[in-house]
Formats: sequence, structure tokens, C-alpha cells
Amino acid sequence: MAKIKPSKGAPYARILGVGGYRPVRVVPNEVILETIDSSDEWIRSRSGIETRHWANDEETVAAMSVEAAGKAIADAGITAEQVGAVVVSTVSHFKQTPAVATEIADKLGTAKAAAFDISAGCAGFGYGLTLAKGMVVEGSAEYVLVIGVERLSDLTDLEDRATAFLFGDGAGAVVVGPSQEPAIGPTVWGSEGDKSETIKQTVPWTDYRTGEVAKFPAITQEGQAVFRWAVFEMAKVAQQALEAAGIGSDELDVFIPHQANERIIDSMVKTLKLPESVMVARDVRTTGNTSAASIPLAMERLLATGEAKSGDTALVIGFGAGLVYAATVVTLP
Repeated sequence: MAKIKPSKGAPYARILGVGGYRPVRVVPNEVILETIDSSDEWIRSRSGIETRHWANDEETVAAMSVEAAGKAIADAGITAEQVGAVVVSTVSHFKQTPAVATEIADKLGTAKAAAFDISAGCAGFGYGLTLAKGMVVEGSAEYVLVIGVERLSDLTDLEDRATAFLFGDGAGAVVVGPSQEPAIGPTVWGSEGDKSETIKQTVPWTDYRTGEVAKFPAITQEGQAVFRWAVFEMAKVAQQALEAAGIGSDELDVFIPHQANERIIDSMVKTLKLPESVMVARDVRTTGNTSAASIPLAMERLLATGEAKSGDTALVIGFGAGLVYAATVVTLP
């Protein structure tokens, strides 16, 4: 019986660079109030959101991804030709096939990198990061580009008082590569499909195509159910990720949760009993909920402003439609 030659990957993997792109147009709450009966104070008190970015016609999913990825590649100190795989998490690329990752890989100038899309909602970045770590350690790619990108303005019902103010557009990217020491901890991830109705697309695309509904499909959610799940269940997952990495909350430098809602973030910080010394990402205030893009965008901003620094230990957790979740501890690039 022939023996298969073992893979030769790196001992460990780490995030080597990060980049982000936010669309030019900044949309304040006043614009949202043109189509829903609410107030700026109500939106801020319920979500913490003050502004969000909406993409124009030129700021496509691919275009925003290329901008963010280019910055991440430069930050990592490598070239596009060295990227062996491109993983893109998105729910707002409206071509069923081909994967937008293939277009991005080509535009970046990779040397025919493996490229594919994943659909894991707001946990998509964590899913992609886990896949990238596996590729680097297994040896199928030396450097992997992980992109979270959304144009959620295309899937927002501006007349839905519960969600019209939540969503924004943007792209965040990281380069994952070899490391001689652990820098991406074990991932605690999973799904709760029995709760899938709490965050969903209003109707299937086929209903719109056949004329059964006149309104373009949008994202809707049961706000209170999502809030309770995120606060109580995801705090447990975050704690499990810390334990899996062998990190105590007093050893943590940064907390980067999915930027869904500032009330959820505050509640998770309280439940986890994080020390005041831990820097907490609050990018949601000016970027809104960008789903798969929210964690890398928040990470980039913290590093750019100096609120977090290279080498810091960060807990990241994403959670959303599915319901799906993924949490891990990383060393910041």
C-alpha cells in the first residue's frame, strides 16, 4: 500500500497585515429618518449608531475588496503573487456564480490563487480566518487573504423601522501567514439552525423573479430575540474561546466583537467582566453593522488610531444569521 507524503506547512499561523475600505458617502441618522418614524436619539440609544457608509455604483463588492486587500497585502509586507488563496465572506454579491473571490484574486494580480466565497453572515470573518489558519498550517497555501465585504445597503428595507438604521457597507481584509509561535487560538464555532428565522432574508429571490412579491428582498430580524441570544449565549462562546486559548480576561488587551449594536457590546463586556484596561472596539458608531466586514474594519481602525498596537492579544467574536458564530483569540499584526 502506497503511503501519502505528509503536508509541509508552518508550525503555526498568524495575522500578518490588515486593511479596510469604507465607502466615500457618509450617511447620518437624519437620512434614515426620512423613511421611518423614529428619532436620532432613539437610534443612538438603541444601537449606538450615529453614521454609516453607503457604497456608490463604482464601489462594488469586488472594488471595495480589492482596496482593502491591497492595504492588507502591503501591511503584511508581501506581494500579491505570494497569496496562495483568497477567501471572501459576503452575503451581498448578487451573482450566484462565479465566486467574487476569483475576480478579486485576478484584479490583485495573484498567481492563480485558489479563490472561493463563503456565506456565514456576521460570523463569516471568523469562519474565513479558521479556514486560512488551516491552509497555512497544512501547507496548501503559505499566505491566505481573508476578506469580509458587504453592500448591505442593497439589502436594507428603508421602511423597516427595526432594521433601516442598522446596516452599512465596507470591506475588511487580513493576510494570514506562517508563524513560529501560536498567534491564532482554537476557534469556538457553531450554528443554531433552529433559530434561523430570527435573522433572515424576507423572501427568496425566486419570489421576486416570478412577481409573487413586488418589493426587492431585504434582511429582517427579530430584534429582541437576537439581542438576548447575542448577549447571553455569545458571552459564553467568548469565554470558551478565552479558555481554549489559555488566556484569562485579565491578560486580554483588546476585545473586537462583531459590530452589531453597541448595547450588545456593552452587555457582553459586562457579562465577561472584562477589566477596564481592555480596549473595546466601538466602530459601530460610525460604520454601522457591516456583517462579515465589521471585525477586520474595527481591527484596522484600532491599529490605525493607536488604540491597539501590534502584538496585543485580542478576542474576536462574530455572530449572526443562521444563527452562526465563531470566536478566537489572536495576536494583532
